[in-house]
Amino acid sequence: MAGPKTKFYCRECGQESARWLGRCPGCGEWNTLIEERVEKSKPTENRGIVQAIPLTEIQTMEGQRLDTGSQELNRVFGGGVVEGSFVLLSGEPGIGKSTLFLQMAEYLSRKENVLYVSGEESARQIKLRADRMELSSSRVHILADNSLEAVRSEVLNKGYKVVFIDSIQTMLLEDVQSAPGSVSQVREGASFLLKLAKENEITVFLAGHITKEGVIAGPRVLEHMVDTVLYFEGDQHHIFRLLRAVKNRFGPANEIGVFEMRGCGLADVTNPSMFFMGDHTQVSAGSGVAVVMEGTRPLLVEVQALVTSSIFAPPRRTVNGMDYHRLLMLLAVLDKRAGYAFGARDVFVNIAGGLDVDEPAADLAVIASVMSGIKDQPLGNMALIGELGLTGEIRGVSHIEQRIREAEKFGFRNCLVPEVNADSIGRTDCRIIPVKNIEEVLDFLF
Repeated sequence: MAGPKTKFYCRECGQESARWLGRCPGCGEWNTLIEERVEKSKPTENRGIVQAIPLTEIQTMEGQRLDTGSQELNRVFGGGVVEGSFVLLSGEPGIGKSTLFLQMAEYLSRKENVLYVSGEESARQIKLRADRMELSSSRVHILADNSLEAVRSEVLNKGYKVVFIDSIQTMLLEDVQSAPGSVSQVREGASFLLKLAKENEITVFLAGHITKEGVIAGPRVLEHMVDTVLYFEGDQHHIFRLLRAVKNRFGPANEIGVFEMRGCGLADVTNPSMFFMGDHTQVSAGSGVAVVMEGTRPLLVEVQALVTSSIFAPPRRTVNGMDYHRLLMLLAVLDKRAGYAFGARDVFVNIAGGLDVDEPAADLAVIASVMSGIKDQPLGNMALIGELGLTGEIRGVSHIEQRIREAEKFGFRNCLVPEVNADSIGRTDCRIIPVKNIEEVLDFLF
């Protein structure tokens, strides 16, 4: 008789293989493939004939959202959490996932009974955190167990409408013959909870671990199952945290919320531009202000640049907060189109505040800061908006009026913008300076 069939799964990315390989073909990591038994699917019970429903007869759930008690968190969700949704929150260890879950549980318990399931901490540990955060609610129930069958029984017997799972990598399905955190357990456990949430209109929040590369641990299908995927970002050395929605079926994606980590938990930062821009009253050389869009929110960020003579044969290029290869491209354009050689100069670029900027609209601020550092001339009271093309042209950007209003709100009276966007800007107190190529930018600034 043939033995049980097994397959190999990568514990980093979930790649499936029929045999063991030293290196995963999916993510390229070594010694990450583990053997797991493949269970035969059980025959499903006869549930009767399911009929399709005309689109016009389906009733929507518009407006049925849960207030999370946080303005920033509501913004990320698109106005609040939709009832019956399936949400995944991931982030580095110690970033504040459990703290955020506990705060949400306490606020949501004012209207509904909430179940907080922890497979990593005991009930006493959670109580200590709640006391430190000065949270207390008799409608928040703690279940320190990692059995999903026990969770389902507790939810259906007590009628909970909001459930927090901390974390999905510690949960265990008894029918799956593998250890908690394995690819099979995470995939089947998430499918088990998804069915529970959708059939009973229960809002389920999952906490997820991430790998050393910064992606969610487990199979990629986990992100496809859920309705919303949130990433908790931030530096352990900074008190500010960023919550970013990379997927949202009920609202805008790539929206961010900014929080400050305090002793009593996470507090909203209602004016994030002030934090990322810093104290810009003292204008210095090598510093410029870009206006970037994070979802539907315009943000002012300070771009700092330092250019020094190189003492090494290959000059150094160090960047923090933006794409390294993007900086190399911008320096190449400055060299080719403006005649500034960087072969004997070290260039250091930093986005102040710990924000990662990947929008091309920050190009103009980067090149202006680099040139300001070279010439040792401050840029003055100036906001810079625009993308730099390889031919040296300044390309247009989206949401130009929102960006101008944000700069105007913080006292900027001069805005350098692409010429193609100048005609679409309405009435403003800012002085709009349109530019069409890099030569015009440098001629105006220096």
